[in-house]
Amino acid sequence: MTLHADLFFSFRSPYSYLAVGRYRQMCEEYDLTIGLRTVWPIAIRDPSILFTGSPAVGRYIFIDAARSAQMLGIPYRWPRPDPVVQNLMTREIAADQPHIYRLCRIGQAAERTGRGLAFAHEVASLIWSGTVDDWHEGDHLAGAAARAGLDFAALEAEAADDAAALDAEIEANQSALEAAGHWGVPTLVFEGEPFFGQDRIAMAQWRMEQNGLARRDA
Repeated sequence: MTLHADLFFSFRSPYSYLAVGRYRQMCEEYDLTIGLRTVWPIAIRDPSILFTGSPAVGRYIFIDAARSAQMLGIPYRWPRPDPVVQNLMTREIAADQPHIYRLCRIGQAAERTGRGLAFAHEVASLIWSGTVDDWHEGDHLAGAAARAGLDFAALEAEAADDAAALDAEIEANQSALEAAGHWGVPTLVFEGEPFFGQDRIAMAQWRMEQNGLARRDA
């Protein structure tokens, strides 16, 4: 029996990056599908959650994400450019956001094809691994889409032509995350139960195994 879960994901979240590849691998090893539920980053949908309180919050995320990546053996560097245009010293978020809306819409379009998880993993790796600068230029995103088995030109055209509907789907994803009992990413939801954070993957797998999760080669 194939199990299904949903992964609530942000292209600006380092922890989403640290989780998505491991969830993709889980789907390859187990009889499991995971739907990608892209949400707007907190910096866009509600900056008050992280960016108006103690400055220690931002510093801690920088430190913890880097050491988590080091512990997991996952290449990591803060993106160049940041998917969200923000002054990290003042925490001011720019009115003009040339990257994040495009990324989220394309990610949602990728999920419409059934390959959203693979796309998110390839693009997040491009953005966060430190292997390239200017990930948004040239053919970098097209290459990531191709590695996920997708046509980037078609995704980009859909993101432009159907932006309003894609935005509504992203908003619906956010509502579904809140209905499941959380607000942050990455959150995997299985059978209505949320598992928040890149450090809850083993627990999520344990719960799915209780519900019959089996290896594909079995």
